[in-house]
Amino acid sequence: VQLQASGGGLVQAGGTLRLSCAVSGNIFSPNVMAWYRQAPGKQRELVARIFSEGNTTYGDSVKGRFDMSKDKAERTMILQMNSLKPEDTAVYYCAAHDLKAMRLYWGQGAQVTVSS
Repeated sequence: VQLQASGGGLVQAGGTLRLSCAVSGNIFSPNVMAWYRQAPGKQRELVARIFSEGNTTYGDSVKGRFDMSKDKAERTMILQMNSLKPEDTAVYYCAAHDLKAMRLYWGQGAQVTVSS
């Protein structure tokens, strides 16, 4: 299984960015697909996750601003980021938890920089 993230970049505060993560290989259900981020000097934190049945949860700092989705085939996950703030600056990672195989897969990071 491989995950490939894309879509990072530089944006001004208040702007939007869309991250995409392409999943190759088989992720079985039940599973959780997620976005994490890590800012310099800080621990990696959960941004959003979506369960195989469709339920989605968000970190408190992004609720109401970010929206996570995935396609039915679970080949692509999207993180739509709106009303971006400088504190959203981080490297964003997509991840897939295969709960049946008890495996966790990570994509490479995508840099998101929000200028004030």
